[in-house]
Amino acid sequence: MKRRNGERGSLIGRLAALVFLAIVALGLFFFRYPILRASGGWLVVSDPLQPSNAIIMLSGDDVRGDRAARAAELYKAGWAPVVVASGTEIRTYLSEADIEAHDLRNDGVPRSAILPFRQDAHYTLQEARDLLGLCQAEHWKRVIIVTSNFHTRRARYIFRHVFPPSIEVRVTPSPDVRFHPDSWWQSRRGIKTFFREVAALCVAFWELHGWHHAKPQ
Repeated sequence: MKRRNGERGSLIGRLAALVFLAIVALGLFFFRYPILRASGGWLVVSDPLQPSNAIIMLSGDDVRGDRAARAAELYKAGWAPVVVASGTEIRTYLSEADIEAHDLRNDGVPRSAILPFRQDAHYTLQEARDLLGLCQAEHWKRVIIVTSNFHTRRARYIFRHVFPPSIEVRVTPSPDVRFHPDSWWQSRRGIKTFFREVAALCVAFWELHGWHHAKPQ
């Protein structure tokens, strides 16, 4: 009798687990779009802006030059007197910084206000370390980081870990043709961008967990 009761209890437990999983699956199905939109929106952060020493446009702009357009908008609004065009080298005679500077001029930023910054970083952490040297050399105390919407959460996490507390970092997003937070799952490019960014964010958490400014770079 005890054995039968045990088997019956085990069966009821399994059925309850299956019912629970079915309810969860149905919930995910019916609420999939709000969940997907929330997931895309979570990647995007936007800090309140303050007058700053420089606007720093990160490397990796899209084909439309959206980061440059956003940086130019901030410059013309008077948030900072200089725009840093940070870019990796493409050839010995050409870098992304040169292309970004060209885009900034086309968007109305005078040449005298553009500071091209050539670097050879292949990932955001190294770019942040390179830019830290520039900020310290220029004695900047507050900077605005401009980057693509999907990249803002990771960029803010990295820069606020790499930069010392004496340099305030504020991050603002630009649109990006590769990623639309409200519909990213509807295109192959959007899906790839989302999952690559989530993976890169996990790597950043792993690399910078427990990292302190006092540690050597």
